[in-house]
Amino acid sequence: MAETTRPPAGSNPTAVFPTHDLTANFHFPQAEQQVLEFWHDIDAFQESLRQSEGKPLYTFYDGPPFATGLPHHGHLLMGTVKDVVTRFAHSSGKHVERRFGWDTHGLPVEHEIDKKLNITSKDDVMAMGIDKYNAECRAIVMRYSSEWRRTVERLGRWIDFDNDYKTLNKSFMESVWWVFGQLWDKGLVYRGLRVMPYTTGCTTPLSNFEAQQAYKDVQDPAVTVAFKLVSDPTVAFLAWTTTPWTLPSNVALCVHPDLTYVKIHDKEKDRQFILCDQLLTTLFKDPAKAKKEGKFTVVESYKGKDMEGWKYEPLFPYFADKFRDRGFKVLVDTYVTATSGTGIVHQAPAFGEDDHRIAIREGVVGKDEMPPCPIDEQGRYTDEVPEWKGMYIKDADKLIMKKLREMGSLIVQTTLTHSYPFCWRSGTPLIYRAIPVWFVKVEDSTDKLVENNKKTRWVPASVGENRFQNWISNARDWNISRNRYWGTPLPLWASEDYSEIICISSTEQLEKLSGCEPLTDLHRDKIDHITIPSQKGNGVLRRVEEVFDCWFESGSMPYAQVHYPFENKEKFETSYPADFISEAIDQTRGWFYTLLVLSTHLFQKAPWQNLIVCGHVLAEDGRKMSKSLKNYPDPNHIIDTYGADALRLFLINSPVVRGDSLRFREAGVKEVISSTLLPFLNSYRFFLGQAALFKKEEGEAFQYDPHASVSENVMDRWILARCQSLIQHVKEEMEAYRLYAVAPKMLLLLDELTNWYIRFNRRRLKGEFGKADTTAALQTLFETLLTLARALSSFIPFITETIYQGLRTFFPADTSKLNFGVEDVRSLHFLMFPEVRKEYFDLTIERQVGRLQTVIDLARVVRERKIIPLKTPLKELVVFHPTTEYLDDVRSLLPYVQQELNVREVTFTSDESLCGIKYKATADFKTLGKKLRGGLKAVKDGLPLLTSEKVKNYVETGKISVGGVELSEGDLTIVRHVELPKGVSGAAEYDSNTNSDVVVLLDCLKRPELEREGLAREVINRVQRLRKSAGLVATDDIDVFYSFAEGLGKELHEIIVGEEQTICRVLKNLPLPKKEDSVGGRVVVIEEEQEVGDHKVLLTLVRRA
Repeated sequence: MAETTRPPAGSNPTAVFPTHDLTANFHFPQAEQQVLEFWHDIDAFQESLRQSEGKPLYTFYDGPPFATGLPHHGHLLMGTVKDVVTRFAHSSGKHVERRFGWDTHGLPVEHEIDKKLNITSKDDVMAMGIDKYNAECRAIVMRYSSEWRRTVERLGRWIDFDNDYKTLNKSFMESVWWVFGQLWDKGLVYRGLRVMPYTTGCTTPLSNFEAQQAYKDVQDPAVTVAFKLVSDPTVAFLAWTTTPWTLPSNVALCVHPDLTYVKIHDKEKDRQFILCDQLLTTLFKDPAKAKKEGKFTVVESYKGKDMEGWKYEPLFPYFADKFRDRGFKVLVDTYVTATSGTGIVHQAPAFGEDDHRIAIREGVVGKDEMPPCPIDEQGRYTDEVPEWKGMYIKDADKLIMKKLREMGSLIVQTTLTHSYPFCWRSGTPLIYRAIPVWFVKVEDSTDKLVENNKKTRWVPASVGENRFQNWISNARDWNISRNRYWGTPLPLWASEDYSEIICISSTEQLEKLSGCEPLTDLHRDKIDHITIPSQKGNGVLRRVEEVFDCWFESGSMPYAQVHYPFENKEKFETSYPADFISEAIDQTRGWFYTLLVLSTHLFQKAPWQNLIVCGHVLAEDGRKMSKSLKNYPDPNHIIDTYGADALRLFLINSPVVRGDSLRFREAGVKEVISSTLLPFLNSYRFFLGQAALFKKEEGEAFQYDPHASVSENVMDRWILARCQSLIQHVKEEMEAYRLYAVAPKMLLLLDELTNWYIRFNRRRLKGEFGKADTTAALQTLFETLLTLARALSSFIPFITETIYQGLRTFFPADTSKLNFGVEDVRSLHFLMFPEVRKEYFDLTIERQVGRLQTVIDLARVVRERKIIPLKTPLKELVVFHPTTEYLDDVRSLLPYVQQELNVREVTFTSDESLCGIKYKATADFKTLGKKLRGGLKAVKDGLPLLTSEKVKNYVETGKISVGGVELSEGDLTIVRHVELPKGVSGAAEYDSNTNSDVVVLLDCLKRPELEREGLAREVINRVQRLRKSAGLVATDDIDVFYSFAEGLGKELHEIIVGEEQTICRVLKNLPLPKKEDSVGGRVVVIEEEQEVGDHKVLLTLVRRA
């Protein structure tokens, strides 16, 4: 009901985004709904398009899905990739039209109707009427369109559904006719009798690339059959096949001209057989042993070519009379192998591509003559094979084998497990059968296809350079016709004998040549009755029955979606080829292929400039996602539970955007929230809290100044420099279409913001060092958050919009000062991508902070290893490095070292003896072995014997002798380590850590005077936790009271009083004993018992009077 009463998009252009409530729990999916409502109110997507009118065009083609099924995780992946790229293109100053498309024709739709109406043959459709059949198809093609729209928009994808295209539209179909007409005029279309992949489930031939889409492991019968020689019926050829159902159509046998064949006498069967000498294992498990035991003897041997023309008796009588003179003989061809079977292949030209080729070459069948093909469109035997008439061919296998056994012709029967192609739509096994079909020539253009493809960018490049290039290099002519009903009809009107054919390229041409009424629909039921008078005395021309393969339609979409060339001619030609397309890796043999073939034939170039190909999204168990197995979570459940941003980031930051497969894990989406989105959100909420505190303390609101002078604080300058690095990185990687390279850098900056900048600057942000310093820190944090939101808006559009809307309240009144590249700043997604501010770059500061981070990380590890909490102060940290510059860099940030590691003293030294620095050498023996060869063993044995002094000398001179082998600079890897002498610095207990460059030593001895301060910090921590649990914000004034059980707590009380300065620096006021609450009667905000060290204390927080 809510959707039906929803006001139209753009009905509230002055909508105000809801104020962020710091005291409320944040729920990502609910917050995203707020963003969606805001976008709807201001019609954000269409408004962004209006604002970019007149800017350079950026062309994007969206491969059309079918709306007969619901969107799955693969669709969400591709939708995310497309949205990220097109949002970025818009923010880079381009006008990016994005139209959704629908594939509405073809087998996916027809198969649904066939199942619904129990249609199994052409006769069923004819009895019903093509008009009624097509009406049924039309009724379901948009069945799930509303669900698609809801899911796609909920994902945050900006694309136009109201101005979509559908392959069933007359305008689309007419452009498909035009495309075909261009190919016809260029002589690139022909009709031929070919053995093609054929689906009995959908009763139509398929193209070769469609036949590659669904392989399954199956068990088939494998039979060895005897064919008696005409000249000597006591001798029989042995042929092997896994398709017994093709044996009634046999007209020849084929051998390899150069293989050796033997005639043997099988003692057990008392019969003579001819087969390849390398394949006697078909009859005997161990031929050598069987021969030795006298189970068979070799009577004679021949080369395959010696047997050419030998005649044999037909196995079945069905085609014996018709082919007795020209068939039932031995043919030779090199396609026969000696890897399995008998080396003699049974030939049924209607059901094998090689069989057909050889039969035509040897005159067994004529080029345009239909070979023996006794099956109907559903794969059932016709009356040409009366014994099994009406039976499905695979079901007849057992009966045929029984018949052969009775005839004495079945010599061996086994079962073979192998991979076999199935119909990608009906799930039935494919067969190969001879059928007249229409082809587009491709084989003559493979060099041009490869050349055009090389001019495009594939990401990852390996798919385009290897998988796709290999495919197009060996491309076959493309069967573009289907013997079906619901599709774009082939626009060919032909005489009965096909001697006269007219190709129609437009409705206007058809209306003119036929004299028919103006056409409003081009489907079969609307045009099949139309005739064209012959210009050559052939009576009337009628339309051929076939319709286009739906892949031909999707390959025509660049032209058909805009009704080219009938409309939008100039616009299309100035924006072609597309800047960008993207689909999953299976489209290397689908949409990418058909797009390239048609574009190469039409315009001699590729239809895209940049292409991102993604891998497949699999279930968590590594299998294909399956509704029947229920092995994957519903996409809408994922979005409703975790939000679209989490799903988008999970997909983009995964192997799938590198072309590899992804095992979808719901837990992985959840982890994105905790690892990325929450830290980002909490950084923003921390800023809001500190900005509110600033207003309270200083009596004026913080306002962002985009032209403020660069802060003098090192950490401010460092984080701003890191922001510029992110902007530069995102821009470079997105322009190279490497989406997978952006997320890691984004996560790094988020970590640096939360775990380094905010952590190190909390006291500054809370106002401990005066108004000017607090303003500089807030300015820096604001700019960092704004930069992150702008840089990542294409990837996570919801949380970035939420944060941006909160930051907008701190903008100056004159927003033109912000340099956003636009006047309208209502939405983050109207803004241009930020420019790099070069004045923020400072390599020295980045180096200094990088070294600071290294020292702190190494020392943190020591604390963790020794299980010493960070709140426990330690006496001394020693930092060793041989260079003065390194030590000076860390020394310049000394307060941060002391604060973060909670140490009282920091000693910087280059004195190796003071720190017990030692050197040892290792080597990459694989690499070194190539250089040394014979001396490698001596080096391996000698390395452990090197003294620290010798290794250090090698560092200084680049020369050393190991085991008598002279080595030079680069041959060895040097590692510094620490060997501490006993009793260093008296009672100190040092532990060390190193990254083979800098060494840190931490005095881990716990001292009572420092432990007291540690307990005071624990008290602070417990109070802060309670504030958070109670939903308090930085501006809330509270008093803290504490109490202990009777007779306990004296020591902790003394510590609280004695560490007043430490505690008040953070909490502003010293907690007091509960009994000293002189006001009384105040509302208790929260009261809980806490553990502080070994003490239990009841903490009470009350509102300040």
